[in-house]
Order: sequence, then structure tokens, then C-alpha cells
Amino acid sequence: MGIYTRISRDDEGDALGVARQQQDCERLADLRSWQAVKVYEDNDVSAFKRNVVRDEFELMLRDLHSGLIDGIVAYDLDRLARQPRDLERLIEIYDERSRLEFATVTNDIDIGTPDGRTMARVMVAFANKSSYDTSRRIKRKHLELAQKGRDSGGPAPYGWRKDDRAKVEPEAAQAIREAQREILAGVRIGTIRTRWQEQGLGNPREGTKRMAHHHVEHILTNPRLVGYRTYHGEILNGEDGRPVIGEWEPINTLEEWEAVCAAIAERKQRRPGMSLARKYLLSGIARCGLCKTKIRGQINQRWTPESKAARFTYQCSVVNGGCGRVGRTGEPVDRLIAQLVLEEQRARASETGIPIDRRWPKEAELEQVTQDIAQLVEAERTKQITVATLLQLLPAKERARDELKLERARFYKEQKQAEAKGQTTNLTVEEFFGLPIERQQEIVLHSLSAVLIHPAGRGRRKFDPSLIEPVWH
Repeated sequence: MGIYTRISRDDEGDALGVARQQQDCERLADLRSWQAVKVYEDNDVSAFKRNVVRDEFELMLRDLHSGLIDGIVAYDLDRLARQPRDLERLIEIYDERSRLEFATVTNDIDIGTPDGRTMARVMVAFANKSSYDTSRRIKRKHLELAQKGRDSGGPAPYGWRKDDRAKVEPEAAQAIREAQREILAGVRIGTIRTRWQEQGLGNPREGTKRMAHHHVEHILTNPRLVGYRTYHGEILNGEDGRPVIGEWEPINTLEEWEAVCAAIAERKQRRPGMSLARKYLLSGIARCGLCKTKIRGQINQRWTPESKAARFTYQCSVVNGGCGRVGRTGEPVDRLIAQLVLEEQRARASETGIPIDRRWPKEAELEQVTQDIAQLVEAERTKQITVATLLQLLPAKERARDELKLERARFYKEQKQAEAKGQTTNLTVEEFFGLPIERQQEIVLHSLSAVLIHPAGRGRRKFDPSLIEPVWH
């Protein structure tokens, strides 16, 4: 005989509810002289939600079908099933094996008999309706909270204090802002994810060895960062057509958040599925001085920390369509280019000065369109215009609003990207090489379009900077 226990929510995680069910079920089994050989426990698992798989319930059905157990004892029928389809699966097994036993603690229903099955179907149908009504009320409550800008509870998102979801956690907020600046400067989310994993940032899920890419991306683009209230993953708009502002401290300004979201979206569209990872500074930038083919970095497999050999080289390879006649030790080339680029950018900054922060020039136009939408909706609500008129006028206004928002996001993305990529005037060469490789490349590409590596000739061992030709923008 198998005992099945289940409870939908166990907020404390102490499994006391299923333990009480098990005790009552064991007492009933003893009264009927049944031997309980296995307990199937689904703690903190819903039987109503269709996308939830109850592992122990599924195992119980398989054991029942294969003859490993001869019946089921449950505390109540709604512990077993709240979806009619789950009950029917159980009934099918009882149809196939006519001598199976069944009992519940709270009522006297036997799904092994026709009358018992009919009554079970009625009870599960009512339990299903009760769960649906409860779900509907909870959803309505959460929508009402969202419309008022209130939090709906649960674990605090990364960036806010665990003991007060309305207050910002300074260290976490600083990590988010720094990661966002790196995104705008060209650093991959994968690089940020690896660093966060090593530093214990980002609230990685317990038991995971590596944070998920989409988890980091969501942290950096979460509308909550700018104070927007969401509902089912979408930004919730109020009756005036504007986003509902939540009752918590924001971490980003609207300009910062829109810039990061636009940069990530643009990166996905430009290079879908393509890795942006690089191992060497001049990968994709260096070219052969003879055949002008792109030169790739190649690791020296025989290099050790104690040896004087080069760790890697830049080599023109016939495999990549090159001539194969030009190669150079990598470290001195990288260091030379870093010095030249940083000097050039410091000189340029001293001549031009720091660019003045500019505001998006169409902010008033977007504000007017948003007001027009709110006025149209209000006019229909007060019966000044018909629904048909509203639906004729609204789509054009909504398209104009969405296009202006997209234009604003692109504007601030380009502005913030320029700021992030241009903050190199005070970098030393050592600090430069301490940056992520993507950031290093962005700094180089800010000044150079290519680097030509010319042949050194036979027998020449000493590094000659004159054979490295930077091609400036």
C-alpha cells in the first residue's frame, strides 16, 4: 500500500503539513490492516497548475500500474487531484486492476466502485473550481497592488535590501551600475556573469555552479531599476497611459536604463547567436603587412611561467587565406598599441574637452503624444466619443509614441556608449590590461581601424616598433 501526501505551499520549509497527513494516513492503514510500504510526498507542490509536474505523484501512478503497490491512502481526495485529467488517469489504472484498494482520511470514497468514481469526479470538479476562484482572486489582488505601484512580496530582487524591498542595497546597486557601464562599453554579459559568479554577486540560485545568462541580463534590464511597476513581466501603464511608478527607490535614471536595454537589444539583432568572446587584444584588428589578411592570435603550447618563450604570437596563417609569411610575438605588440592608443586619446581629450551632456530634443513631442492618448481614453470613458472613434484614432497615436520611445532609447544609448568608451584619459597601461578583453578592444577601436604587422626579416629577434603600423581613424 502506498501513502500519498501533498501540500501546495510550505513557506517555512519544515514539511510539517505533509508530516501530519502521513501520520493520519498511517493510522487509517493500520485500522484497515493494510501495510504501508512507501510514502509518496509532494511538499510545496501545486496540483492545480497545469505546468507543474508532481514527481512523486507520477512515480506513484507508475508503481500502481506496475503492481509494486496494491492501493493508495491519501488524507483527502483534493490532495491527490485538483485537475479532472489527473483523476481520470488514476481511474484508468483502477479499471485495469480491479482489486486495488483506495481510501482517504476525510471521507469514505472508493474509486474502485462506479458510485465512488462518480462522486470523486464531482468532488474534483468542485475542488478545481475552488482553486480557479482562489487563483482569480489572487490575480486580481496582485493587479490591484500593481496598479497602485505597490510591491507584491517575495524575495527581494538583486539591488534591493533583503529586509526592505523598497530600499536600495548600495553594494549591489554599485555592481549593477558598473556592469551596465561595461555593457555600454562593449563587454559581454558572459564576461560579467563569470566575474559575478567568482565574486558572489547577483544572487545566484542555490546549488547552481554557474549563473544563467538570462538571469544576469534580466538584472541589468529590469524595469524595476528605473521604478517601473511590472505585471506578468510587462511594464504596467496607468489610466493616463504612463508607466506606473512603484513605491521603491530606483537605481537607474530613465536615460541610463533605456541606453542599456537598447544596447543589449541591438547586440542581439546585429550578431544573433554569434559569440563576441576574444582571447587576444588584436584579434580581428591586426592584419598582415604583406597580404593584408586578418591575423589571429595563436597560443604557444610549450609556454610555461618559468620559460622566456612568448606566451602567444600573432601569425598570418594560410588556413585563414593568408600568405603565412608574417608572425610576431604578441605581448610587445599589444603593449605598444595600448601605449599609442592611450596617448592619442589623452591628446584628443585635452584638445576637444569633455562633451556636454545633451538632452533628447523630442521630449516635449513624446509628452504631447502621451497626453493625447490619455485624453482619448478619458473621452471614451466619459462617453464624449464612441469606442469605434477611439479605436480609429488610438493606433496611430500609439505607433507615434512607441517610435518616439525607441528613438529616445537609441539617442541615450549612443550618448552613454560614447561616455563609457571615452573614459580612458586617466588609464595607465597596467590598468588598461586589467580591463575585460572586450573593453580593451573597444578602446583600441575607438582610435584605430586596423594594425598592420610588417615582416621583420630573417634572423631579427629584437622587437622593432617601426614594423607595427597603426591605422588611425
